Amino acid sequence: MSRELTREEKRKIRVLVTKWCANYDKEYGCLPLDCECYMLGKCWTGALCRYFREAVLPLDPALEAALLTEGPRPEFKLCPICGGPVPLDGRLAYCSESCARIALRRQKREYMRKKRR
Repeated sequence: MSRELTREEKRKIRVLVTKWCANYDKEYGCLPLDCECYMLGKCWTGALCRYFREAVLPLDPALEAALLTEGPRPEFKLCPICGGPVPLDGRLAYCSESCARIALRRQKREYMRKKRR
């Protein structure tokens, strides 16, 4: 079942295509098709450009999950360290192990500062 893309999703698609798509040229559009890029005018979920889906979309995991899952859009919260997507399953507070280590270091640093006072 397809749904209409949100304004934020459309903006993220545009940024990914213009910055990372190897087939996109600002002057000519989509080079293999020799026309305007299909993904820039996209308004609904569903059929995606194959190159975009396989090579460009994995660069934004939150957008990838939102576009490729059936049903309503999955919800994500932001990682407090880097701002990356973290699923709302309740167990994860950070998007990666490196962010969790950075947060632990900050917590220990603050604890020791308070303890020294």
